[in-house]
Amino acid sequence: MSRLSSIPVRVEGTLPAVGVTSPEPRSAPGSERNGGLGGGVAAILMELATCLDRLAQHEESAVIDLRSLPMSPSDRLELQQALGDGEVQATLNAEGASTLRETQFAGIWWIEHRDRDGELVAELLEVARFPQILGTVTDEIALAAAALRSQINGTSAPAMPRGRP
Repeated sequence: MSRLSSIPVRVEGTLPAVGVTSPEPRSAPGSERNGGLGGGVAAILMELATCLDRLAQHEESAVIDLRSLPMSPSDRLELQQALGDGEVQATLNAEGASTLRETQFAGIWWIEHRDRDGELVAELLEVARFPQILGTVTDEIALAAAALRSQINGTSAPAMPRGRP
């Protein structure tokens, strides 16, 4: 895969999956690398800018699965440097550790999910106000309200899922 147009990019969100369709940016002579995205990091950044526009204008979030891209270590480093670090980082421990790190661009989150053995199982760029995994589902909120009322009344509380109080 030497052309950007042949690299499958999957963006998930409220819109159907779309790919990066912009032409491959030209790189400086002699800067070609074996494998990886070549000039594709710039295309990913342009796609992220478009996703941020959709989030701001229409509340549409999106996810880019980085593991579906043929990224070399230098591509990953270039992308990490371009996105930088933001102010927020969260770590979750559920079926393995997950790190959710906001980039310097509000609304772009670099997310890594690892299994119990520490192996990377998913690496995503999520464009959203906050990562979807941090949201609480309605059923759990309703159970929490019932459990809190039971605690206040001194009665037995309904069971909370996944070890929540």
